Amino acid sequence: MNLEDIKIANAERESSPVRFHSYDPNDTVSAQYIARHPILAQREEVEQPERNGSVSSEDTADDDDDERTNRRQRPDASRTTTQSSGRMEEMVMNYLERHPTAIKRIQDHRLQHSRTVGRSQLAVDGGDLPPFGDGKPYPPPLPDKDEYVVEFEGQDDPMHPQNWSQRTKIYISAILIFDAFSTTYASAIFSAASPFVGMEFGVGQEVLQLGTSLYLVGYAFGPIIFAPISELYGRRLPIIGAAFAFGVFNIGVAIAKDIQTVMVCRFFIGLMGSAPLTIVAAIFSDMYSNHYRGAAVATFGATVICGPLLAPSTGGFIAKSYLGWRFTAYIPAFLGFAAATFALLFQKETYGPVILISKAADLRRRTHNWGIRARQEEIEVNFKELVSQNLSRPLRILFTEPIVLYVTLFSSFLYLMLYGTLTAFQLVFAGVHGFSPGVDGLPYFGTLIGALLGYALILIDVPRYAKRLEANDNVPVPEWRLPHMMVGSIAFATGLFFFGWTGNYPTIHWIVPTIAGGFIGFGIYLTFLQSLNYIIDAYLAFAASAIAANTIMRSILAAAFPLFASYMFQGIGINWGMTLLGCIAALFIPAPFLFYKFGKKIRAKSKFAPAPDVEKEKKENGEHEEDEESGEGKKEDKKDSRNGSEDEEADKSSSSEKKQEV
Repeated sequence: MNLEDIKIANAERESSPVRFHSYDPNDTVSAQYIARHPILAQREEVEQPERNGSVSSEDTADDDDDERTNRRQRPDASRTTTQSSGRMEEMVMNYLERHPTAIKRIQDHRLQHSRTVGRSQLAVDGGDLPPFGDGKPYPPPLPDKDEYVVEFEGQDDPMHPQNWSQRTKIYISAILIFDAFSTTYASAIFSAASPFVGMEFGVGQEVLQLGTSLYLVGYAFGPIIFAPISELYGRRLPIIGAAFAFGVFNIGVAIAKDIQTVMVCRFFIGLMGSAPLTIVAAIFSDMYSNHYRGAAVATFGATVICGPLLAPSTGGFIAKSYLGWRFTAYIPAFLGFAAATFALLFQKETYGPVILISKAADLRRRTHNWGIRARQEEIEVNFKELVSQNLSRPLRILFTEPIVLYVTLFSSFLYLMLYGTLTAFQLVFAGVHGFSPGVDGLPYFGTLIGALLGYALILIDVPRYAKRLEANDNVPVPEWRLPHMMVGSIAFATGLFFFGWTGNYPTIHWIVPTIAGGFIGFGIYLTFLQSLNYIIDAYLAFAASAIAANTIMRSILAAAFPLFASYMFQGIGINWGMTLLGCIAALFIPAPFLFYKFGKKIRAKSKFAPAPDVEKEKKENGEHEEDEESGEGKKEDKKDSRNGSEDEEADKSSSSEKKQEV
C-alpha cells in the first residue's frame, strides 16, 4: 500500500462515515507508512505537490492576491495543483464505481507486485547521481506516476486470462495437462525397467531404487527455482524451457554408458519435470474463475495420480520386448519435446503482471509516450534479494503458515504412499502371485479406476459448488473443499488395511488386493486434489509459491520411502507393514475435520492468505450492527414521540381545566 492507496481508503471512509467508521479514525496508517518509508513518502510528496491545494471560493481578497502572485512566480504550479486535485477526485470516483471483480483483480496484482523480489530497489539510496549526459539537466519527474501505469480495463477486459474464450482455455489446459502427464509418467516408468538396467550395469536393487528417489529429489528442488521465475517473468517461459530440458535429459538416460550417467540424468529429469507440477495449478488459477477452477485442477490432479499408475505396466512390457529398457527413456523424451513444441506454438502468457508489461510495451511503441509502464517493470533483481525473498518464499510459507504445513504433511504422506505402492504391488503381485514383468503392473488399473471414480465425483459436484459460490456473492470459502477430503482420508486408510491383509496370502485371489487398490486410489485422489484446491483458494495471489512449498516436502518424503520400503515389508511382512501405514493414515483423518471448523480463524491471521470470505463476514456483521443501532434509534425516537404526545395531551387537559375554572 502506498500513499495513493491510503488516500483512496480515506476517501471511502469520508464518503461513507457510517459504514467505515471503524477504519483508522486517527490516521495511524499514513503515519506508519511515512515512518517506515520516508524516502518513498518524500518522493511522492515531491511528485504530487499541493495535491489538495485548490483555491476555495470563500478565500479572502488577500489570499487571492497571494495566490495570483504565486501563480506569476510559478506559472506551472497552479495548473499542476488544479489538475492534480481533479485527477485525485476522478481517481477516487472511478475506484468506487468499479466492478467488484475489477477491484479484486487490481488488489491481487498489487499484492503480487508488492511481494515480488526487486520491488524495494526503488527505495534504495545509491549515493550521488551521475551526470545525465551531453550537458543535459535531469528532466522533471512525471506529474503523476500512477497515471502512466497500465491496468486491466474493468472486469470484461479481453486481455485478462479469465475473459478468454472457452476454446482458448481448453487447448492451453490440454497442453499443460499433457506436459504434467509426461513428467509423472517418467517418474515411475524407470521402476518397471530397473531389473533390466541392473542386469546390464551389474548393480543391485538398492542402487536401482535411487533412480526413482533421485527423480523425486529433483521434484523437491525444482519448485524453489521455478516458482519465483514464474512470478517474475511469467508462466510461459519456464514451462517451455523445462519441457525441452526434460526431453534432453531423458535422451541422456537412453544413451547412457554407465549407471552414474543414468542417476545424474534422473535427478535433472525430476528437476525439470517439477516445473509443470509447480506452475500448472497457478496457471489454472490465472485463467479460471472460482466457479470452474475446481474442475480444471481436478483434471490436473488426475494426471498427477494416473501417470505413476500407468507407467509400471507399459514400462514392463516395453523393457522385456525387443525395444529394450532404453526405450522407457526415449518415450518420455519424445513426450517432453512434444509438450515444449505445443507450448511454444500455442501457449499464451497468463500471469497478469507480465501481460500488462506487454500491453505497456505495445502502447509505448504506438503512442511514443515512453512514460507508460507496468508495475512489474519497476522490478530490479539482485541476487541477495532473490535468495532472501523469492527463493526462500516457498520455505517461509511452508514453516510460517499452519494450513500449508499441516496440509502438506498429509499430502506428503499420500504422495509417499503413491510411490510406496510401486514397491508393495511388486512384492504382492510379482512375489506372492508370481506375475511376470509387465503383467505385474496390470493390477495398478484397479487403483487407476479408483482415482477416476474420485475424479468423476469432483466433476459431478462442480455445479453445486458454483451455485453455492454465487449465493455467497462469488466469494470462495476454501473450507468448502474439505468434505471430499474427509471422505478420501477415510477411504485411503481403509484401503491400506484392506490391501495389507488380502495381499499377503497366495490363497486369496489376486482380484481382492486389486479391489483394495481401488480404495487407495480413490482416497489418494480425493485427498490429494482437494488439498491442492484448498491451498489455491486460500493463497490465490501466491498459489505458485504455496504449491511449491507443498511439492518440496512431499517429494523429499516420497524420495526417502522407496529406499527402505522393501526392507520394511520383507522384515515385518506385507500385512503388518501396511497396517503400520494404515495407522499413520488414520492419525490424519481428523485433520480435514479440524480445518473445516478452525481453518477460517487460522487464515484470518495469515500474512499471505487474503481471506476475502473473512472480510466479507466482518462487513456483514458491521452492517448488521449498524442496522441494530438504527433500529434502536428508531425505537427511541418513537418512544420520545410517544412521550411528547402524552405531554401535549396533558398540557391540553390542564388548559381546558383552567378555562372551566375561569
